[in-house]
Amino acid sequence: MFTRKIVLNVVLGVAASAALAAYAVIPRHADLRAFDPAEMARLETAMWRDYYDKRYVALFYHLYESTRTLFGFSPFRSLHIASSAAVAARTFQPTRSRQRADAALPALVAYYRDFAAAAPVAFDVEEAARLELDWWQARREAVAPRDYGLTIARIAALTYGKSADDAGIRQFGIVRAEAMAFRDARGEGIAAADWVRIEGQLGEAYQALKASVAR
Repeated sequence: MFTRKIVLNVVLGVAASAALAAYAVIPRHADLRAFDPAEMARLETAMWRDYYDKRYVALFYHLYESTRTLFGFSPFRSLHIASSAAVAARTFQPTRSRQRADAALPALVAYYRDFAAAAPVAFDVEEAARLELDWWQARREAVAPRDYGLTIARIAALTYGKSADDAGIRQFGIVRAEAMAFRDARGEGIAAADWVRIEGQLGEAYQALKASVAR
């Protein structure tokens, strides 16, 4: 009887492990157009706060949450995407030149390569990664937010198969950049009310993107 219970427990444990593994890796129908703008704004605001406070574990968690719940990637793929994004952010943060910032490029390429599976059209993942790094660096070089906002718009146009001149795409890029510029201007003195304003700006940006890519 005792041996039978041990065998049963082992079988149940193996079955549970197999079920968990299957749940994690079974492909989902991920879609980059499936996001909710308000929830995307909430999570991106949380990620910005994590980044500036150097809370990398929390950053990883919010990256995973956004990828898993807003775009529908499998748990396993979401972990990989979140890991690539977190590595890119952490690698870039201490750099002070574009040459050194290029160390973040491989992680950004990996990030966009995973995202490409859920895009409505095929796109050049290396170009998307380079453009992402371009705007990260541009905001450190006193480039106007409207200018690097157009770079953000180019990334969105690339990944969603839209024209960079699309009004909604341009609005998304510029408003998102303005939210980032506002955060940068506040520096160490940023307050809770400022984060509320930032989340509102990001909500406006993602509403514009959603309206554009849903057409």
